[in-house]
Amino acid sequence: MALISPYEHLSQRLRHLLHQIYDGIDAEINVEKWASILLAEMRLNSDSTLPLAHKNVWSQRDAWVITYGDTIVADDEKPLVTLGRFLDDHLSDAINGVHVLPFYPYSSDDGFAVLDYSSVNETLGSWSDIQSLASRYSLMADLVINHCSSRSLWFQNFLKGLQPGADYFFTASPDDDLSLVVRPRTSPLLQEVETAIGTQHVWCTFSHDQVDLDFRNPDVLRQFVSIIRFYLDMGVRIFRLDAVAFLWKEVGTPSINLPQTHAVVRLLRELMEHAVSESVIITETNIPNIENLSYFGNGNEAHGVYNFSLPPLLLHALVGGDCMHLNQWMMGMPPAKTGTTYFNFIASHDGIGLRPAEGLLDDEELQSLIDTMESRGGRLSRRSTADGESRVYEINISLFDALRDSADESMDTGIERMLCAHALMFALAGIPGIYIHSLLGTHNDYERLEHLGYNRAINRRQWFESDLLAQLDDQSSSHARVLSGLKNLLKIRQRQSAFHPNAAQFLLHLNKEVFGFWRESLDGRQRIFCLFNVAGTPQEVHMADLNLVEPYWVDLISGQDHVDRNQRVNLQPYQSLWLTNLPNHQ
Repeated sequence: MALISPYEHLSQRLRHLLHQIYDGIDAEINVEKWASILLAEMRLNSDSTLPLAHKNVWSQRDAWVITYGDTIVADDEKPLVTLGRFLDDHLSDAINGVHVLPFYPYSSDDGFAVLDYSSVNETLGSWSDIQSLASRYSLMADLVINHCSSRSLWFQNFLKGLQPGADYFFTASPDDDLSLVVRPRTSPLLQEVETAIGTQHVWCTFSHDQVDLDFRNPDVLRQFVSIIRFYLDMGVRIFRLDAVAFLWKEVGTPSINLPQTHAVVRLLRELMEHAVSESVIITETNIPNIENLSYFGNGNEAHGVYNFSLPPLLLHALVGGDCMHLNQWMMGMPPAKTGTTYFNFIASHDGIGLRPAEGLLDDEELQSLIDTMESRGGRLSRRSTADGESRVYEINISLFDALRDSADESMDTGIERMLCAHALMFALAGIPGIYIHSLLGTHNDYERLEHLGYNRAINRRQWFESDLLAQLDDQSSSHARVLSGLKNLLKIRQRQSAFHPNAAQFLLHLNKEVFGFWRESLDGRQRIFCLFNVAGTPQEVHMADLNLVEPYWVDLISGQDHVDRNQRVNLQPYQSLWLTNLPNHQ
């Protein structure tokens, strides 16, 4: 039997996936034709080679900063240029990747209502600025795939009955049974609009300025394959699939996590890996933990998934001094297969999502966390449940203010908690993503919140470069202390093979105040025991409980030697230990 070429193998895979996506749709879909169209859009030809299956394209040296393109601004300079200079001068020795949040022209939601996927917002810079960043850092970009702006050319063409766009958007009837639809917002799901063919009701999962695309039309899929190809050409290597869980809609279903959505992710991965073998898909699915994990598929779907349960659970542990829910969560987290990884984060441009904590924290614990965050200046965002109840789905607050007591004028406790939280996150299996305002120890921005009028603005401060540098030059400022401490941890992490994203990870059962686990390098040589006191009181750990085999251990963070396996280690409040048998093992 003759072996088929990689190109024909891919063609067969595309046809199989297209059948999974489009079977059952009334209109006849010619999968042979559409497989050829998608291959052409990605510019793949018969010379394409088969990418290595289950290949890790990351290491312990990977750590990515998450930022808006205009988080740091300077007079008479495009913000992307300012951002690049700040990364080069202050972070390049600690991070090697950057996620620039939507840098396209937009009409609302700070970039997530995209007007034009092929342009850079001219107030930020140009494609040459994006390419410049991509030449120095692994670049992550958002593929806002579920919806686009109501002011986009596509939607305006939809209203006029013109192409492209006339059949790009999902519509339903107010008489349809939509009671099962899962909503992340309280706004009405359907928006009435007048079109060239009469009144229609377009589906809006998030807001009426963000109109959901209709992937039942394969031409919409074709458009996004073309967009991906263009972004690859511009140097993007990591694609964050925004709100992808809502991509496929069906009346009479929850319209979230449907099988066709998973098939679309698998199809995009196939195409991208054949185009650029080191490209990476990360799914952004702010949903309960078990649903989130489903986007790994069988190691053939997303390369990475956002570890959405970590932020609320870690915050709960540090606020209450009790890590038992973290323990239970970790016991239920399967190791990522080779070629897949977790994307760990504890703060973002949005807020601390509570849906991923459902089933992990009970209602009383969630309410206690909500009350504490409100007392520290946080705001609450709500969603509508299927029974019409309004429920808090997200806490909006800066991480620094979430972790500090307002009565602590010295901010020492807040800084200690910040370092503990990040030391824990940096040590976990996966790739760390650090929100820039966490690196900078930024406080709640009430002025921006009042000016913009939406809750998420509280954690989206815009720094003037001169003001920020003045704070960082003052070594006693909380901003400088947080940045220095986090950079030190990141630089230590880079040198430890046991911190490879796919290195083994095992939970330690200690006590409710001390969270612990150990990591082992892929070659089995280096081990790191990671201990974190999440309480505000000193804790004692008996070295014998850790089952340390080698006679010599050193704490990577403090440099202190631990040579007696029978000694007791005292952990100060919020102290972290990274105990290893092989310091600086590469």
